[in-house]
Amino acid sequence: MADTPLRLLIIGAHPDDADYSAGGLAALYRAAGHVVKMISMTNGGAGHHVTAGPELVRRRRAEAAASGQVIGATYDVLDNPDGGLLPTLEVRATVIHMIRTFKPDLLLTHRPNDYHPDHRYTSQLVQDAAYLVTVPAVVPEAPHLMRDPVIAYLPDDFQKPYPFSPSVAVDVGSVMDKIADMLHCHTSQFYEWLAYNHAYLEQVPADDKARREFMLLQTQKRLRPRADKYRSLLVETYGPQRGAAVEYAEFFEGCEYGAPLDAEARARLFPFAR
Repeated sequence: MADTPLRLLIIGAHPDDADYSAGGLAALYRAAGHVVKMISMTNGGAGHHVTAGPELVRRRRAEAAASGQVIGATYDVLDNPDGGLLPTLEVRATVIHMIRTFKPDLLLTHRPNDYHPDHRYTSQLVQDAAYLVTVPAVVPEAPHLMRDPVIAYLPDDFQKPYPFSPSVAVDVGSVMDKIADMLHCHTSQFYEWLAYNHAYLEQVPADDKARREFMLLQTQKRLRPRADKYRSLLVETYGPQRGAAVEYAEFFEGCEYGAPLDAEARARLFPFAR
């Protein structure tokens, strides 16, 4: 267990974004005795083809909480409308308050260029809060931070205006079951809504055990190509032998607006990535 636990805050737009993109890192953090908090900026109330509104919000809150419990992390779902998040001063103040209250060493969020407006605005809100968390006169009811946390972006495959450019590689092969267990909690999403929206509903098994195996397979199919795509960074991180052998990995890109993600920060915040 860690002598001085690190604090990881993952701010996603929806109640499955944090664990989908950084569930492996979160699991490694918790296994090492660190503190993890995941936040959804919206309530998830539009993410389904059959149900919506309060009924779906209740369901998605329960799914997020269950996912966090898999690794012993907190998972908060805010009240902003799904599909209707805006980077207002009021919401910015909420983000500043959350960051100050949690005091993260490392904060992860979406990149600013993304297909979903909730993702884009989540990123903008975090970026807008980055410096202001150190300014006492802004959101004065929450004690300001003396320094910014390190901020990094979650991975994606969008190419314009510039593609995802990772600066950190993390071998998550040892926690693939934990990732699958977390995502398995989001029944309404991966076995219903996204399966419907992405036209793979007929592939989803009816049995819970078979669904869990389906989830693991889907996660492996998603993470293996990314490991191959950024193989050179894995080799740089883990050395030629292990780096060439890593099957499943998560990657993160440093954001200029937080504390620098330099060599010292990478060694401190990603101790299992070396």
